[in-house]
Amino acid sequence: MSEEAPDVVEARRKAEQARAKLMATVEELIDFGENLQERLQPSHLARDAWEAAKSKTADVAEDAVDAVRKRPVAASGAVAALALFIAREPLMDLAGKLMSSKGKTRPAKPRKTKAKAKAKKDKVEKVDE
Repeated sequence: MSEEAPDVVEARRKAEQARAKLMATVEELIDFGENLQERLQPSHLARDAWEAAKSKTADVAEDAVDAVRKRPVAASGAVAALALFIAREPLMDLAGKLMSSKGKTRPAKPRKTKAKAKAKKDKVEKVDE
């Protein structure tokens, strides 16, 4: 068997190292692709979004509680303003009714007298018989 030149042996050794390095890189890329495919599944994306939303909501709620503790009067005013804003339509209707009936006098409701109550009771008793 003929002995190969040292340059050829060195070239084969380098080629084998390069091939091994290439195969390791290919394996890493395959693992990365599988991992990425797993993370991009809709169920995982939805779960991650839900977790992020819960975390952000908890942070906002905690900040709101801290703000209310620091300034309770301002917070009460803000809540009252929000309530008035939400109930603006019914309040405007009520104000309009009050203003339109301001000039008119309402007839007083008749008071129930003992005689009327007794007559009504007698009427009910007659029906029951």
